[in-house]
Amino acid sequence: MNYLKRSTLYLTHKKGQSLLLLLIMSAILVFVLSGIIIQNAAVSATNSVTKSAGTTISVSANRNKMFSKMRSSASKSKTKTITTPTVSNAKLKKAGSLSTVAYYNITNTASVNASSFDTVSTTTGSQGGGMMKGGASGASTGNITIDGVSSTKLTSSFISKEDKIVSGRNITTSDANSKNVVIEKELASSNGIKVGDTITVKMTTSGKKSIKLKVVGIYKAKSTSTSSMPGSDPSNTIYTSYTLPATITGTEGKSSTVTYTLSNSAKEKSTTKKIKSIINSSSFSVSSNDESYQQLLQPMKNVQAFAKKIVWLVAIAGTIILGLIIILSVRTRQREIGVLVSLGESKMHIIGQLFSELFVILIGAMVIALLLGNFVGNKVGNQLLAQQQTTSVTSTSGANGGPGGGGAPGSSQTGGGMRGGAMTTQSTTSSASKKALKTLNTSISPSSVIKLGGMGLVIIALAVCVSAISILRLRPKDILIGE
Repeated sequence: MNYLKRSTLYLTHKKGQSLLLLLIMSAILVFVLSGIIIQNAAVSATNSVTKSAGTTISVSANRNKMFSKMRSSASKSKTKTITTPTVSNAKLKKAGSLSTVAYYNITNTASVNASSFDTVSTTTGSQGGGMMKGGASGASTGNITIDGVSSTKLTSSFISKEDKIVSGRNITTSDANSKNVVIEKELASSNGIKVGDTITVKMTTSGKKSIKLKVVGIYKAKSTSTSSMPGSDPSNTIYTSYTLPATITGTEGKSSTVTYTLSNSAKEKSTTKKIKSIINSSSFSVSSNDESYQQLLQPMKNVQAFAKKIVWLVAIAGTIILGLIIILSVRTRQREIGVLVSLGESKMHIIGQLFSELFVILIGAMVIALLLGNFVGNKVGNQLLAQQQTTSVTSTSGANGGPGGGGAPGSSQTGGGMRGGAMTTQSTTSSASKKALKTLNTSISPSSVIKLGGMGLVIIALAVCVSAISILRLRPKDILIGE
């Protein structure tokens, strides 16, 4: 009798044992398949995060070089001055045209004095706040901060929703070489300024020279100043195109800071290298910020690693369980095996019969696994993802030491004047939270089915190999005499 036919007859005759093996094999394959599809979903999500995380590369003045030049000039002159280096806009735009750069934001800052309107002043204690008339025309630092940007939508304060347009429009790249500005709501309402009005400011270097600015938008700032210094209130920050501050400071065609946002965070190192070669200046430092990318990527890596462990642990445990069951089954079938061997049946055929029995059960178990695997994988994967994201955000917040941690007060590299640096960590965490995947897109692909079938075959093959040791040691004479 053909051993393949014997395996079919045995399975139909031993219905209880066959059903038990089917349930055990199905449970093993369900968890193996769940691990495979969770792992595939995590890989897909990692690729998505890589493209959408928004890793940034900032080009800004090298402070060490600035102070070194100041000390050098101070030895020749009694006056200590810090000169902010600039780089041509042509180089910055060339770097921005790299295929890995999604968009970039050039920023320049200048200080002027209010002329046709009053600034907003902030005082502490019981003195209260109010308006400061005009500006200190002879001051070296004005009471109005001009933040020049490529687009206000690309600044950290607007991205984090700390600032938002309430009337009119944003500053865009089309405003280059214009005198269009966006002013704060408090400053506008206190002076009765509306969209379309013209305001006048005076240069700090020459109190007599005036510049007329056209208001194209009004924004609302959530943050407030804790300083009573003139012009320190966020309401005194005016946004305009990056070309206007350069005109005020006499650096036309040049800029001091630019932030590049990458389309693929995995290309951060190579892009940084290319930007450095384009800028080619020791007066500037090129630094990257992939905190948001890492914060989004870590949960994906954890889910992927956990899914891999599921596959291997279940596969190993399944092999051991099936091996033990087959060994016990062989002991109860010793007489059957002894008779077959005494009749001239090859031991390899008997081992093949055991493999065939398990293979038939494997086919049925795969059908059950395909029906239940996606459901189990979806539940386990999304619960694990939510847990990993919560852990990641908590650890990031703790490492930053609270809101604003790690920011440099007064930084304006990404826009926002006096408020830019203090909000860097908050905006990064907020951005990462918004971009974080809420669910894993788990699905059964043809490659998953192939992997499942391969793992199933390996499991039953190893289980049969373990039990084959006892079969090969059996001698039919000893079996029949023992009976």
